[in-house]
Amino acid sequence: MSASAQRCVFVTAAGGPEVLQLRQAPVPAPGPGQLRIRIAAAGVNRRDCNQRQRGPTQAHSNVPGLEVAGVVDAIGENVQAFAAGQRVCALVDGGGYGEYVLAEEALVLPWPEGMDAAGAASQPEAAFTAWYNFFVLAALQPGEAVLIHGGTSGVGVFAIQLLAAMGHPVFVTCGSDAKCDAALALGASAAVNYRRERFDGAMAQRLGRAIDVVLDMSAGVHTEASLDALAWRGRIVHLSPGAGAQLQVPLAMVLRKEARITGSLMRPLPLPDKARVAEALRTRVWPLLGTSIRPQVAATFALDAAAQAHRAMEQADHVGKLVLRVAG
Repeated sequence: MSASAQRCVFVTAAGGPEVLQLRQAPVPAPGPGQLRIRIAAAGVNRRDCNQRQRGPTQAHSNVPGLEVAGVVDAIGENVQAFAAGQRVCALVDGGGYGEYVLAEEALVLPWPEGMDAAGAASQPEAAFTAWYNFFVLAALQPGEAVLIHGGTSGVGVFAIQLLAAMGHPVFVTCGSDAKCDAALALGASAAVNYRRERFDGAMAQRLGRAIDVVLDMSAGVHTEASLDALAWRGRIVHLSPGAGAQLQVPLAMVLRKEARITGSLMRPLPLPDKARVAEALRTRVWPLLGTSIRPQVAATFALDAAAQAHRAMEQADHVGKLVLRVAG
């Protein structure tokens, strides 16, 4: 039988990492179609930092954490695919920085074979984000080339491996030569240090390939250069709003190339849309885990060191994912 109380890390105010506080909270009961997971590890993501900076909210749980790995502890009515005792990982709507969390059955995936808890917890958010933005929102077609601004982020390292395994030329920008080397080792076709060079049309021409889809995690810093590198009818997808960044777009270039500029947030995406992504991951992506796609965990932190993990995230010196260790 599980405990009635758990330790959780709460966002207690808007501010820096110091506003994350470890407190006691009730263990939630699963509703229809839900599982309760006893958490072994939880991924740390930039969106968690954004939530902390905004402060407590009525819209979502004030316990951050959007991805976990652990053991099914209890199931609600109508759950059919999972049973208590199974090891799983899941995309969750907050609550990952704790000892127990509720997950919708449709967004629960098998624990990847051969991975430890940190590796398993580092997969869901990056996998959902990469698949939805490239294959649903941008409708990436076979053989098309992609450019990722933020190539060694959690999403970036997953996307490089996934897309390279599927035969797509993958180009990336990174903030240091060491990060560029890491991206190349993961399968990128070319990596550019954006502190020294622009990935624009001239760069694309030197590499022999215009870019069909750009994934931009830089809050629009590279928009003009991305448009210059973009192929006719190419697509630019934004993932980061920055601190209220305003997008400046050279309209003549958009018209000339018939470019499409869009963006997404995973958390507010309706459950049926997320469920369709989860099904694609089960059939198309999960068989690649552990072979073509390997976890890239930069560092792990204890649950009570969540503030330290956020500081590391915001320093942005790491390659891959940061993970909280919750249970052994």
